[in-house]
Amino acid sequence: MFFLPRYHPGWPESTPALSLPDGARVRLRPLRATDGTSWREERIADEAALRPVEPTVAGTWRQAHSQSAWRATWTNLRRLAADGLAVPLVIEVNGQFAGQVTLGNIQHGAVSECWIGYWVHTPYTGRGIATVACALGTDHALERVGLHRVTATYLPDNPASGRVLAANGFREEGYLRRNLHIDGEWRDHHFVALNAEDAGAGAVDKLVRSGRALT
Repeated sequence: MFFLPRYHPGWPESTPALSLPDGARVRLRPLRATDGTSWREERIADEAALRPVEPTVAGTWRQAHSQSAWRATWTNLRRLAADGLAVPLVIEVNGQFAGQVTLGNIQHGAVSECWIGYWVHTPYTGRGIATVACALGTDHALERVGLHRVTATYLPDNPASGRVLAANGFREEGYLRRNLHIDGEWRDHHFVALNAEDAGAGAVDKLVRSGRALT
């Protein structure tokens, strides 16, 4: 008999916090309307890092991160979250806005999956924060939202993102040709996924056992 698992929207809720080996505390918490200033300032500052790996924007990068653009982004994400179709989360490091994790295209029933995407503000990179944030988001999708599968994509010339996903147990499942319009052109992507039965005790547990994070 086909079993439909229990599920929860997973929003607006925060995840537990984890410690990095350097002592910093990382958690995910719901995106808020008041995050607009941090979101805009950090993403504008990180244009050189983000623009080459994110979907093409209309107009200039600064126009895509104006106050009106933030209001449109927030309104859309809040609506999707209220409908149970997305979970927009902020990466907090010692209580400071440090990036974002989004669970998107959430589907229950026979599909029971979502995709995960993330970005980390450049002053926080190189410390394992993306790996810990991905683990927290993945476990939130599988354990709290009750999904069976989490997928992700990364560009061939962005192996760092591939390492983040591999560290969390994601497996290569395919190569998608010209599937997303990134920074002005159609780009190929690696496609990876993690199924609940392959996650074991969870992505967070995997990082803790490997010494990449502490509870």
